[in-house]
Amino acid sequence: QVQLVESGGGLVQAGGSLRLSCAASGRTFSSRAMGWFRQAPGKEREFVAAGSWSGATTYYADSVKGRFTISRDNAKNTVYLQMNSLKPEDTAVYYCAASTVVAGTRTLAREYNYWGQGTQVTVSS
Repeated sequence: QVQLVESGGGLVQAGGSLRLSCAASGRTFSSRAMGWFRQAPGKEREFVAAGSWSGATTYYADSVKGRFTISRDNAKNTVYLQMNSLKPEDTAVYYCAASTVVAGTRTLAREYNYWGQGTQVTVSS
C-alpha cells in the first residue's frame, strides 16, 4: 500500500505561483511512476505532469508545458508540482498519483493505482 497526501493548494491571482506537494508513505519503494492530474467542475480528470520514480524523465501536458515543473525529493518521499504563470483555466482539484505497476512517465489515469485526496487550486482573473 502507498498513501499519498497532497498539500499546497489555495487561491491565487492570475500570473501567480503555487507549489503543490505530495507526501508518500507506506511501500514507497514499490512506486515506479508518479503523476499529477486535475479535474475542473463538470470536466473529466486530465493529465498534467508525470515523472519516473528515479526523476530521470518528465512529461507535461501541452497546456502546462513551460509553466509547471514536476520534481521530487527522495529523502522526504515527496513529489512537487511547481506552478508558475497561473491562469484561470488552471482552476481545478489537483490529484497526485502513483503507480506500482508501470514505470516511466505515464499520462493515463488508469495506469496509476494509488491516488491522493486532492487539493483545490483556484486562480482568479
